[in-house]
Amino acid sequence: MRVVVVGAGVLGASVAYHLARAGLEPTLVDRADEGRATAAGAGIVCPWGSTIEDAASYALLAAGARYYTELVALLAEDGETDLGYARVGGLYVPAQPNELDELERRARSRAVDAPEAGRIERLSPADARALFPPLRREQPALFVSGGARVDGRRLASALQRAAVKHKARLLNGSAELVRRGHAVAGVRVGGELIEAERVVVAAGAWAPSLLRSVGVELAVAPQRGQIVHLRLAGTDTARWPVLLPLSSYYLLAFEDARVVVGATRETNSGFDYRLTAAGVAEVLNAGLAVAPGLAAWTLHEIRIGFRPLAHDNRPKLGPVPGVDKLFVANGLGPSGLSMGPYAGALIADLVLGKSPKFALAPFNLPTSSLREDMTQS
Repeated sequence: MRVVVVGAGVLGASVAYHLARAGLEPTLVDRADEGRATAAGAGIVCPWGSTIEDAASYALLAAGARYYTELVALLAEDGETDLGYARVGGLYVPAQPNELDELERRARSRAVDAPEAGRIERLSPADARALFPPLRREQPALFVSGGARVDGRRLASALQRAAVKHKARLLNGSAELVRRGHAVAGVRVGGELIEAERVVVAAGAWAPSLLRSVGVELAVAPQRGQIVHLRLAGTDTARWPVLLPLSSYYLLAFEDARVVVGATRETNSGFDYRLTAAGVAEVLNAGLAVAPGLAAWTLHEIRIGFRPLAHDNRPKLGPVPGVDKLFVANGLGPSGLSMGPYAGALIADLVLGKSPKFALAPFNLPTSSLREDMTQS
């Protein structure tokens, strides 16, 4: 069976990798747009204290975290170990100490069915600062030992290389969907028609324009995120935990004396690929409020990513109603690196005709996604 996957971020690369491991030879198409969410993202894999209330979305988030152990082992079999992934623990640091009670209750309740969450314990300000030294001095915390971090760029590259090792084809270029009647027939890239029995669109925030050409409306829009990277040479940050203030901001460290502070969530941004004074100030102020010890660190890099944000904040995963052989993998929003690898495995199962291990019905596209003027074509 010939399959084309459009979009080589973590989600699309995961689809292609799992298809290739199953024995297919998928074509993975990507045009490397500036602002790809995967390229900008620093991933947090620590869902158990999350304030997400939607049960279906939380279940997918938790399943995505659980899947990382399996994924890391699979990639290691293929010689891919440079993922920026490490289980360093998650440190929840609410603004008000009285929030710790509810946070601990929520995390312990969710951890009952999630042994991968590991140990959960309250920490005094001194103990919390011992784990993350720049943390403000008076800050108590809740530590979840199973929390992890991952580097989006390195993970996507590893998935792509591993897919190619299993005979996937990686093609750089701009894709155009080809539809014949009620079915997708393939993809055109730079004048080349790549015919396919199945096509998966995992093109992130750019997917709506691609799907619109075949009469499908995907209610996903770009949400700009500006993310600051700080460094202090000679600092051993390799085992610092992920810092989670229970807001849209986060801090996480990598092994190269680097701390990432993120991120803005700028809806209605379009594809405006610019750093803004307000955005950078917002992130730095939020980060330094939680970890003032970072104030003297070097401003190393600032990245921009356009998250594909669904109108209802739910991922969009599954077959496209009214267009046979076409699948969508999109709309993961700010949780792309947490959910993406597992969601890719689930979509690969659908393409292969298998029943996914996780119910995707809550994330399917509605039948109204197909434009009326295309229903008779």
